Amino acid sequence: MFRKWGVFLSKSKQKSLNAPDLLLTISIFTLLIVGVIMVYSASAIWADYKFNDSFYFAKRQLLFAITGILAMFFIMNIPYLTWRKYANPILIVCFILLIAVLIPGIGLERGGARSWIGVGAFSIQPAEFMKLGLIVFLSTYLANNQKYITSFSKGFIPSLLLIFVAFGLIMLQPDLGTGVVLVLTCLVMIFVAGARISHFIGLGIIGLVGFLGLIISAPYRINRITAFLNPWEDPLGNGFQIIQSLYAIGPGGLMGMGLGQSLQKFFYLPEPHNDFIFAILAEELGFIGGTFILLVFLLLLWRGIRVSLAAPDTFGSLLGLGIIGMISLQVMINISVVIGLIPVTGITLPFLSYGGSSLTLTLCSIGILLNISRYAKL
Repeated sequence: MFRKWGVFLSKSKQKSLNAPDLLLTISIFTLLIVGVIMVYSASAIWADYKFNDSFYFAKRQLLFAITGILAMFFIMNIPYLTWRKYANPILIVCFILLIAVLIPGIGLERGGARSWIGVGAFSIQPAEFMKLGLIVFLSTYLANNQKYITSFSKGFIPSLLLIFVAFGLIMLQPDLGTGVVLVLTCLVMIFVAGARISHFIGLGIIGLVGFLGLIISAPYRINRITAFLNPWEDPLGNGFQIIQSLYAIGPGGLMGMGLGQSLQKFFYLPEPHNDFIFAILAEELGFIGGTFILLVFLLLLWRGIRVSLAAPDTFGSLLGLGIIGMISLQVMINISVVIGLIPVTGITLPFLSYGGSSLTLTLCSIGILLNISRYAKL
């Protein structure tokens, strides 16, 4: 059927496409609007102090959001089968970018990690491109090799080798949080494609040993684990961030202190507009505001899964599940960190946290998912 259609559908078939999923679209725009408002609220004090412009981060976030929305609508009109055709070149470009970022003079170092490549006044994060690129490639590979997916040597191992090469390059930056999201997303895709559970049990044991090795090999990761278990042991050092996050969430109560009324953003909570923006949101909008955002994310997850399962082919289903899985894992990890359930990982909250590459690439991913929804039999 795909060969008959080719990559681009005929005009007559394009006319019969569904409208993009409405609830999916509403959830995205709701999160974007709240995100821009909260970035301003969380960053205004810091931006005014550092740049003498309280709107500095908010203006940039709005620009990123508009750029991402334009890219989303553009990609939404590209038949998703196009990505199947260009899966190999896309993955190669992503690997080139991951290698380039490690080269001194090309990669930019921030916070001890060489994860960005400067482009004029802006910068891009190659690891974000790799997450989407690997989802596209793995969807293609698994759809083309369904008969081998239950085979350990022909289906499981080849997929894992590619995943861990990408993970290894990301860890050289190092960026454990992004690497974990990439690996978990790909493992979800392999599991959904039909891999044997026994293969995952063995992999889980190996992965646990490897994860412990990564933690032991870097002192700062051990400090994060220690701070997670007992942040009060070092309240002004390793435990400072999580303690300040909890200090923000606690006073929020049911209704919150009011939009713009956060106290923790006054140089108490580090990165209040970035990784810990949910803490500021909970402080200002309370339990009700935080619950509302979680419900919007659940709506996004539900519609994403429905669209993926209703896709007309295996490639579309795997591609959609990979995208919605990637976003959902980031949400779960970020919020778990903010409320103290897991150690600090440095993962942004999709659509809400400040960031160019992350927001733009996430919206591009949503563009693909919206295109799948135009073919889905909902």
